[in-house]
Amino acid sequence: MSSVTDPTASGPPLSKTAYVLERLRREIADGLIKPGTSLRQTDVAKRYGVSPTPVREAFRLLEAEGALKYESHRGATVKDMSPQEIEDLHLLRSEVEGLATALAVERMEDAALDRIRAAHQDLNDAIEAGDESRLPVLNRALHFAIYEAGSSLVALQAASLWAFVPPRMTIWKDEKNAQSLSDDHRRIIDALERGDPYDARRSMTEHILHAARLRRNTPPPA
Repeated sequence: MSSVTDPTASGPPLSKTAYVLERLRREIADGLIKPGTSLRQTDVAKRYGVSPTPVREAFRLLEAEGALKYESHRGATVKDMSPQEIEDLHLLRSEVEGLATALAVERMEDAALDRIRAAHQDLNDAIEAGDESRLPVLNRALHFAIYEAGSSLVALQAASLWAFVPPRMTIWKDEKNAQSLSDDHRRIIDALERGDPYDARRSMTEHILHAARLRRNTPPPA
């Protein structure tokens, strides 16, 4: 099977389908592809530098997850979510990502903890610099540095849920919100450093629900 290298990843090369799937998930989660956007196989294939076949396979996988509505002759549309579905999504995320964090405490090596600390510092530096456009991407990098330190399988499930997160990038434009979320991250990392899986899980669960409350109170970008 041919493969490509994801420039944002630190692991081995991905299959072409996995590469397209992960890149679509990231672009949806980061708000680069918004709900209601129509995606055509040929356009995505050209932009990602692959043939239409892995794009079609990725569309079908995202449809099975519920992130897209896909019709083979009309392309795919990114689905929007009702308020109830968004609330349920964050409840599910809090459980999955809490588990991923607890597993990270139990399984991570020193190098993984160093990557987590570095990702946290990068995010804090961007907050201090007022670099709003980079904050959602750096936030994701920190979260997945934690999850991938524990279980690649659970991290993959978390990634599929992030594709559903409404692209409310304005959550990071409020300085108070950004600092509050960074304080959450500090508590999570403190628990990781102490080797306390129970507190790490609780802290991550509370953080996800805290972010959900902020999103509910943040208007979508115009």
